[in-house]
Amino acid sequence: MTTKKVEYKAKAYRLKGDKAPLSYMLSSRHSSRSPLLHFNEETGVNEPLRYARNQKSPFENEQDGNAILEPIVFEDGMLSVGKENQVLQKFLSLHPSNGFVFEEINRERDAAAELKQVEFELEAQIEAKQLTKNTSKLTQICRVLMGNAVENMTTAELKRDILVYAKNNPDDFLDTLNDPMLELMDDVYQFFNLSLLSARNNGKDVYYNLPNNKKKMLTIPFGEDPNFIVASFMKSDDGLEVYKLLKNKIK
Repeated sequence: MTTKKVEYKAKAYRLKGDKAPLSYMLSSRHSSRSPLLHFNEETGVNEPLRYARNQKSPFENEQDGNAILEPIVFEDGMLSVGKENQVLQKFLSLHPSNGFVFEEINRERDAAAELKQVEFELEAQIEAKQLTKNTSKLTQICRVLMGNAVENMTTAELKRDILVYAKNNPDDFLDTLNDPMLELMDDVYQFFNLSLLSARNNGKDVYYNLPNNKKKMLTIPFGEDPNFIVASFMKSDDGLEVYKLLKNKIK
């Protein structure tokens, strides 16, 4: 029986997040201030970690008294570890910050993620292109995504802006396109634009603005989108008749 030979490889790591400092030092030994523990499934014990370049194990209790400690430094957010430094690769794989503060670079995984994003952007672009053939739906989508400024835009401007929006914000565009509340949200935008509804008290309250009804409709919860809150109300039993009334006024 032939034993498969282990293939050692150089590995690269990067800090997670959008910003990468010029230099970042990763904690390399267990202490009360910076606990580095790995739970051993076999023994049920939390074992302290310590990186020492002249040792064979990243576990402190398996190292001798001649451990040579050295810092682990990410330069410009990157760290390269040669195939000959297996103890550091093992240490990094067990480090509690792995997956949170830093991650190993996996080109196949990254390529798959990028491919998925490219395909997603392409899908949004195709849907946006189809949308430009339906002026009514185009205006509806643009109004919901971009606000009432679309009322003063030409059809060519709407087509251009929706294609740009879909490219830059594919998630938001596709979510809006497939939102079952799309038509209702568009109607609410028009209710406000035509002054059938009005926002008062710095946008905190919504009032009817009809000849025979100036009463308060509802209060907008802090941090919520007024249009979404009004649309949600109009889906309710209490708001359905109000919606039908206002809808008839924009036909």
